[in-house]
Amino acid sequence: MQTSKSFRMDDFIAGLIGGASSVVVGHPLDTVKTRLQAGKGYKNMLHCILTIYRKETVMGFFKGMSFPLASITVYNSVVFGFFSNTQRLISKYRYGDGRHPCGMMDLTLVSMLTGLMSVGLGAPVDLVKIRLQMQTQMVLAENLNLAGSLSSGSNMPLRSIAMPSQSLYRGPIHCISSTLQAEGLQGLYRGAGAMILRDVPGYTLYFIPYTLFCNLLKPDASSNLHPGAIWLAGGLAGSISWVTATPADVVKSRLQADAALQRKYKGIVHCIVHSYRTEGAQVFFRGASVNAIRGFPMSSTMFLTYELSLQFFRSF
Repeated sequence: MQTSKSFRMDDFIAGLIGGASSVVVGHPLDTVKTRLQAGKGYKNMLHCILTIYRKETVMGFFKGMSFPLASITVYNSVVFGFFSNTQRLISKYRYGDGRHPCGMMDLTLVSMLTGLMSVGLGAPVDLVKIRLQMQTQMVLAENLNLAGSLSSGSNMPLRSIAMPSQSLYRGPIHCISSTLQAEGLQGLYRGAGAMILRDVPGYTLYFIPYTLFCNLLKPDASSNLHPGAIWLAGGLAGSISWVTATPADVVKSRLQADAALQRKYKGIVHCIVHSYRTEGAQVFFRGASVNAIRGFPMSSTMFLTYELSLQFFRSF
């Protein structure tokens, strides 16, 4: 991955390709993860999967994917481009050569900076994705509240009010415009604080394990890694990162799914305290099994596609 140039665009292009492939692989389980963390009525992962399939068919698992496919590809491009180029800049500054391998402290610093940088672009993307994934439940809840208020002074039957098949948002652009109109620009960054708590340590436990596993699986320092080794190292790193990030991810998902019309949480601390008091400590590990399972194929696909794309671009 090291070259003589301090800044290279091929890292960004490879990240773009890797990001697109990881979204397609991981979005169905991402929908399950979001429903478990921010939704209601699901007993466990299997029950959630079966419920989504029965009520919404296979397409329910891909709800809200068009926006991540367009945006997370750019997001991963920026993340991997920033990470690799910052590595080279630090190596050039400290050792006089951008090709010099970063030490563990350097790698930790770069990973944390990458996590911090990613929130600026990733928070609005995550918010729109989560609200599109959750909108069936959100609309149903609003309709039931409306039906309850009308039933006390109206003869209108409840079934004429509740319409769970209706969508709150017509698509990602409508979701963005509705959020801006109802909550302002800060509405798009709701949950950004929790995302910082998730992504700064999360990316540290993403890139460092990947680097360590790659070093363990590499036959010798001069040889290239086998694609199978890249796939395994990337998958293990993804599972480790996502499982450890689950508590912060739960808080972030709940804050971002919390629309203005049905605002439940005042902020990060209130969300943590309220969730703990009403559901116990186990709520912060809701979706951990999904994250562990989902993290492996997503990250293995991401790293493998990224590394193979880099090898292809740098073969010319």
